[in-house]
Amino acid sequence: MSIARRVIARRLLGTGAASLALCAATVAAASGAWANGSHGGDGWKSGGTYEPGTGAGTETATDRCQFSLDGTNFYDSVKVDDQNLKVTDDGKVHIEVRAAADAATCTASLASYLAHGATFATSGEQVFVDFDTVTVKPGGTDSLDIAVPDAGCFAQIDLYRGAVKFDGKLDAKDGFEHGDLPKGPDRPVIKDKLIAAWNGGSKDCTTEPPATPPAEPSEPATDEPSTPAEETSPPASDTPSTEPPSPQPSDSPSAPAPSPNGGDEDLAQTGGSSATGPIAIGAVVLLAGGAAFVVASKRRRTSNS
Repeated sequence: MSIARRVIARRLLGTGAASLALCAATVAAASGAWANGSHGGDGWKSGGTYEPGTGAGTETATDRCQFSLDGTNFYDSVKVDDQNLKVTDDGKVHIEVRAAADAATCTASLASYLAHGATFATSGEQVFVDFDTVTVKPGGTDSLDIAVPDAGCFAQIDLYRGAVKFDGKLDAKDGFEHGDLPKGPDRPVIKDKLIAAWNGGSKDCTTEPPATPPAEPSEPATDEPSTPAEETSPPASDTPSTEPPSPQPSDSPSAPAPSPNGGDEDLAQTGGSSATGPIAIGAVVLLAGGAAFVVASKRRRTSNS
């Protein structure tokens, strides 16, 4: 590879690495709602659970929905609070929902938050993570599925009636009705619509700073010129060596050209080699070099006579 091509390749690799690093840093910064700047649920093993806890409201005994944590046994809302909420390998929790036999429809929502403490009273202003809502008619079944914070982080999950998204984005125009973020203990936004709540974690992940983008790598140092001259072989007709050639026995212009296989070593080095081009091109260069050598010799003898 020529010097120019090596320099260009190094610059392209350096620029590509910097772009990837900047992209990764941008994605991490944009994912601030997830603990550690990554997808929710990192670190959970199959069977990891949230314990029944307190939510941003006052729990009600029942609604027009029934719920199941195992997909088989359905209970009224008050029974759900007595069970742990399992986190699956995809970093999510899932609650099956169906309408009660005497209900026309039922609407329920599930939301997850990062918190500052292990209970609602110590949660402070929570950080929204994920939300899902379903409306189910009699005879139908649906599922509430949301991502949750990473294992070990203080978190809260609320199951409640209605379809309000309590994420603090009151001006969002995305088809949802939005409400304030929960803030414990003085802002229980879900209030009497709360059906059940779960808490988990042992550390505050809301204060972790976002990942700092790495410094853009500088261009690799090189002593090679940025615009090197094109590598070329000297032409066969260049000025011959200062050492005069041996006298020729005849001035006849028909002196035979040296054999392609029998030229002297210095002459062979001016032609192409098997590493730089086809053998045919090398043969042409050797013949041209031989002819130039003969012409130069004749001119020198003529000027000396």
